[in-house]
Amino acid sequence: MEMKHVLGQRMQQRLVMTPKLQQALKLLQVPTLELEQILKQEILMNPLLEEVDPNEEEETELAEETAEEESSAEEENSAEEKNAENGDRKDEPVDWDEYFNDGFSQAGFEGEREEVDDHYERVAVAEENGYDKLIVQLHLSLDDPRQIEIGEYLVGSLNEDGFLTCKLEEVARYFETDVDEVEKVLKVIQSFDPPGIAARDLQESLLLQLAARGEEDSMAAEIIRNHFEALKNRKFNEIAKELHITAQEVQELAQEIGRLDPRPGLTTFGENAKYVVPDLVVEKVEGEYIVYLNDSNIPRLRVSRAYREELARSRQDGDKETREFIMGKLNSARWLIQTIEQRRRTIVKVMQCIVEEQKEFFEKGPVALKPLTLQQVASKIGMHESTVSRVTTNKYVQTPRGVFELKYFFSSSLDTDDGENMSSKAAKTRIREIIDQEDKAHPLSDQKIVDMLKADGLNIARRTVAKYREQLGILPARMRKMY
Repeated sequence: MEMKHVLGQRMQQRLVMTPKLQQALKLLQVPTLELEQILKQEILMNPLLEEVDPNEEEETELAEETAEEESSAEEENSAEEKNAENGDRKDEPVDWDEYFNDGFSQAGFEGEREEVDDHYERVAVAEENGYDKLIVQLHLSLDDPRQIEIGEYLVGSLNEDGFLTCKLEEVARYFETDVDEVEKVLKVIQSFDPPGIAARDLQESLLLQLAARGEEDSMAAEIIRNHFEALKNRKFNEIAKELHITAQEVQELAQEIGRLDPRPGLTTFGENAKYVVPDLVVEKVEGEYIVYLNDSNIPRLRVSRAYREELARSRQDGDKETREFIMGKLNSARWLIQTIEQRRRTIVKVMQCIVEEQKEFFEKGPVALKPLTLQQVASKIGMHESTVSRVTTNKYVQTPRGVFELKYFFSSSLDTDDGENMSSKAAKTRIREIIDQEDKAHPLSDQKIVDMLKADGLNIARRTVAKYREQLGILPARMRKMY
């Protein structure tokens, strides 16, 4: 086979995303908190961008009102001032007005409601993590440097659930000591706060928590120590027979055990709580649902007027490099402001469509949630499905019924006897309601739930009920039985 280079031409169509288009799509997808940081970074990088001070806007409005009152009282002075202003404008470049219309270009809707502004950046408070807390307790409990070193190694081997992930034999070999010494240090760590920390498995963790409460010899500890597998499978009759007590007493002990922490490390090593800041707010006003953006912390941008004289000077001096730099930054600033404005319009438009389609949800709750797809919303508002997908990703809305992710309002459909469709989320809500109302002594099987849903007009398979039940975190019927 002969190999050679060949020079040829061909035509093909393909979509090429410019950097500006990529940035526009990114700004459309990011949530409000991230957008705030992006815009602050853009202000630092582009000298022609500046943030509008709300106080400055109020002062400007007040000054304009005062000027109007003075002009009505002193017509002659106002006429002279007007002539003076016209005289000054003759010296300005004519084409500058195309870029600085009235001196400002703000990314925001006019007439928005008054909001409380936050001028200070919230700085995260440094917190001591779980490992540090355990190390502090370790140094307070031990004096031997070697034992402290072993203890630090053991603490570093704990996972986020608080369980030990290495074998004591491996630690003993590493420090060239015996297992008994490592075991001794581990016992010290297991006495630390939170109770149950540094256990090797769940069974040991539960026993440590009971011991911390002074209940190491209780009946609950006996069940965990000698009947743990039967407890996990809720074989209460079997445990009752072994301990010579009733199944109801075993169940009560199991409920007590269930109040223990199966993951003690989460309170120590887990991440701090993540607060959700809604990107949108839906409020009911005079019977109608109103949608608006919750973006009071988003910087309101305008093009700086400080570079006006600099651009004029560069034109007079023939400084082409300076003029091109300013014009490039100017175009970038204007494009960013327009993109932010378009983003705001698009997000509100998508949410308004969702409110229209899911109005029954806002009136009656999750049970009235209708099937809805991204394509339906995209077709109704005249946008591409991918645009709607970006708008609804990682964004939350505050409604009279709580805070929801925008994706929550989209779900597949299930057939009903009356020919209408029901949302899968509404079906899950109905399943939860049925199980919450069941007789706990005789819990409903999945097939019985299917029959009850069929009586309501919803045709659904048993395996689908089982899948929804598992997604809701609800146990099977035999494990929900109460004695």
